[in-house]
Amino acid sequence: MIRLVRRWSALRPAPIPLEPLQGRALVAVAIAISTANFMQTLDLTIANVAVPTIAGDLGVSPDMGTWMLTSFATPLAITLPLTGWLAQRFGQVRLFCVSVALFIAMSMLCGLAPTFGSLIVFRALQGAASGPLTALSQALLVAVFPSSRRNVALAVWQTTTFIAPVLGPIAGGWITDNIAWPWIFYINAPTGAAVLVILMRTLSGRDNPTRKLPVDTVGLVLLALAFGSLQLMLDRGQNLDWFASTSIQVLAALCVVSLVALVLWELTELHPIVDLKLFGQLNFSAGTIAVTVGFGVYYAALVLVPLWLQTQQGYTATWAGIATAPLGIAGIVIAPLIGRIQHRVDPRWFASLALLGWGAASLWRMSFDTDVPLADIAANSLLMGAATAFFITPLVSLSLAGLPRERLPAASGLQNALRRIGTSVATSLAPTYFERRARVHSTYLVERLSPLDRAFVDWYERLRHAGLSADAALASMSKSVDVQAHMLALDDFSQGCAVLFAATLAAVWLARYRRAS
Repeated sequence: MIRLVRRWSALRPAPIPLEPLQGRALVAVAIAISTANFMQTLDLTIANVAVPTIAGDLGVSPDMGTWMLTSFATPLAITLPLTGWLAQRFGQVRLFCVSVALFIAMSMLCGLAPTFGSLIVFRALQGAASGPLTALSQALLVAVFPSSRRNVALAVWQTTTFIAPVLGPIAGGWITDNIAWPWIFYINAPTGAAVLVILMRTLSGRDNPTRKLPVDTVGLVLLALAFGSLQLMLDRGQNLDWFASTSIQVLAALCVVSLVALVLWELTELHPIVDLKLFGQLNFSAGTIAVTVGFGVYYAALVLVPLWLQTQQGYTATWAGIATAPLGIAGIVIAPLIGRIQHRVDPRWFASLALLGWGAASLWRMSFDTDVPLADIAANSLLMGAATAFFITPLVSLSLAGLPRERLPAASGLQNALRRIGTSVATSLAPTYFERRARVHSTYLVERLSPLDRAFVDWYERLRHAGLSADAALASMSKSVDVQAHMLALDDFSQGCAVLFAATLAAVWLARYRRAS
């Protein structure tokens, strides 16, 4: 990517400074940038449901097929914090356009991949191109919107960020079932081409000032080792029983050592690849901690509830998607409204409202039982989605306020990288916690079942009178115990979510708010 951007930069004259836009040009650029962010965010989840089909078509096991997800997420986690350095070296607009072009090309090659190995390579390059798209979409929207309307820009960005992960599995499943899996990659081509055309026509010749910066090779290697080993550990941990596996222990040790070395090196490097000095800003630190923890816990619930519905409640993938779809619908409606009024209200109050809403939804979920109706699940999802609309935009606005414009890409890239890591950690640990708590509850429930217990005997006799054999009756009872154990495990998970949301609320109020900013 660096060579492509350098070659493009050499062919173009010195850019005009990037200034806020007005009228149709502003609308067109906002739509293009938001679409690019939506496109790459969608690719994080759209391929998940297609893994078994892709693995079968390319002749590998489903377990090997998950490497397609890892190969995308790992380069993405590495290039996100690199965005600040790349933007200073080559320019925000140029880097964004090259990333879009590279993303389109790699998407087409993923669809055309003849072997699983080639798919992994193209998917990794697609993930690398996604990093700058995530961070720069946020920074460019802030740059092109007038200061009085920047909250609207961040609300637009938030809407695309939240909706895409919800729609991804639904769109991926439909395309795989009704067309063919390569089209989950091909659909990026026309969308990306339209984005490029709009940006080249409206932002041609405009960009931020650039400067030649030396490459922090040591920092780059340490960054790749730290984030790469962490992502591999999270992706493979559940299949390998976490720290019972030697390979997971090695990855964890490599991650810790590399991360400590990265922090020590970057704090003393004159031109660091990751600007860790941003954490010297109280608002940035508090906002980033809140975004990382709060959004990670929210995302864990987003993953675990559909999993519970499908594995324990008998829902199909389609009906599980319908039950949780209000998560996205609420965000579409509310987020733009928040952007319009946010400048009048202390953003900490909005973020607090989001965390209280998430906490209330978690406590409500604790009252569910195995007969919970679909309407209650959908209403709970609606509350989660409505609360989500109040979260990211205020915190991003608060954490970036007061930073010079040239530091926005670095701040946005670092914050988004940590947010991605938070979601990866949460979504990897949540299913493991869920299953282990279910085993604990199952043990306690089984201990209470005894031939001396009248309720147990009555239950067994009812099943026998219903026509089940002795073995079938016991199997049915075992299944019921397992379902109840998972229900109790979901209660434990929801309680933990409520506690973590409360802790995040405390972090939000560590930030300082000045209306003038």
